[in-house]
Amino acid sequence: MKILVLNSGSSSQKSSLYLIEQTLPEHPPEPVWQAKVEWNGDQAELQVQTSQGAELKEQIEVPSHGQGVERMLDTLFAGKTRVASLPSEIDVVGHRVVNGGRDFEEPTAVSGAVMAAISRMSAFAPLHNRAELQGMDIIEKRFGSVLQVAVFDTGFHSHLPEAAFVYPGPYEWLAQGIRRFGFHGINHQYCAERTAQLLGKNLFSLKLVTCHLGNGCSLAAIQNGRSVDTTMGFTPLEGLMMGTRSGSVDPGILTYLMRQGGYTGQQLDELLNTKSGLLGISGASGDMRQIVAAMKEGNSRARLAFNIFEHRLRSSIGAMIAALGGIDALVFTAGIGENSAEARAAACTNFEYLGLKLDSEKNRRPHLDQDVASADSAVRVLVVRAQEDWAIAKDCWKLASARKGGLANAV
Repeated sequence: MKILVLNSGSSSQKSSLYLIEQTLPEHPPEPVWQAKVEWNGDQAELQVQTSQGAELKEQIEVPSHGQGVERMLDTLFAGKTRVASLPSEIDVVGHRVVNGGRDFEEPTAVSGAVMAAISRMSAFAPLHNRAELQGMDIIEKRFGSVLQVAVFDTGFHSHLPEAAFVYPGPYEWLAQGIRRFGFHGINHQYCAERTAQLLGKNLFSLKLVTCHLGNGCSLAAIQNGRSVDTTMGFTPLEGLMMGTRSGSVDPGILTYLMRQGGYTGQQLDELLNTKSGLLGISGASGDMRQIVAAMKEGNSRARLAFNIFEHRLRSSIGAMIAALGGIDALVFTAGIGENSAEARAAACTNFEYLGLKLDSEKNRRPHLDQDVASADSAVRVLVVRAQEDWAIAKDCWKLASARKGGLANAV
């Protein structure tokens, strides 16, 4: 079965093609083809590589997101990165959808009604959901009646207890759909399952805190295989300090800025989402690699940005441990989580009272999907490669296989 995955972001588009035979492999395979488009205004950089070693890197002019996706898909079927001859060879196309709201908990076959529901949720995640809908339209036009599957970032958090998802505002907010949804759920769930596999444990016996730390950051407290608390909420803006997002701030600051500075809602959105976080404090970058480099050169604002990031991260990890009533493993994933030894070490520092001990050498040079805690640590510490595309592909395979089985039984 050939499964194409589209992972749409507000300023980037990733895609992967997987070939899965009769059964799911035990470990994540490398995709047959993978591509990424990153936008900068009307310009974009396209990067493509195949499992056979073919590579493509080019600057393209793409006035619209859709044109960038079209160009990316062209490389599937033409040029040195071609891995398929016709769109009809693709069996399933999976889409990461950031916000499924209360309507969707499980991976779902895309239909007109499903797309309409996703469109309604665009009010809560406009940049992401609209890009995802555009991807579905493009696939329908180019691939015809191929099965498309929507996999929801909010789905894994759909069973949060009421105390965790209801905001302490007017109760009427809940009827209006204002509640905590949580995000990054596809990767949080994958990392929990992968951690149990790596430790040789039953997932349902583990208390885990998964730390998705990239340009966007969130934590999840996972017990009995389910998310019982998380840091992101109604939008992906709540919670931890991030690359360019503030994370949680006193709401009184926003009303103050509206009264005293005349800020509009749009201006506040832009301020909190694109001009805050690591970038806002350092004044230099939202990239942790550049923050650490500047900090080592004596840049005091970069040092402050790092310190705030770690202070808030440790506080939130502590809150997740409290929600679980203990912890068996702390898991780091995504760009910062996988690549910043400094961030991992600083995050773990204050949890030595729990018996958590890092192996300094392993932490400095970790292999992905590795335990970097010392042998005598009471808490395991894992670095797990983010595999959202593979997690989506697995869900597509399961849904497509179930539909085939259903048709066979009907016959």
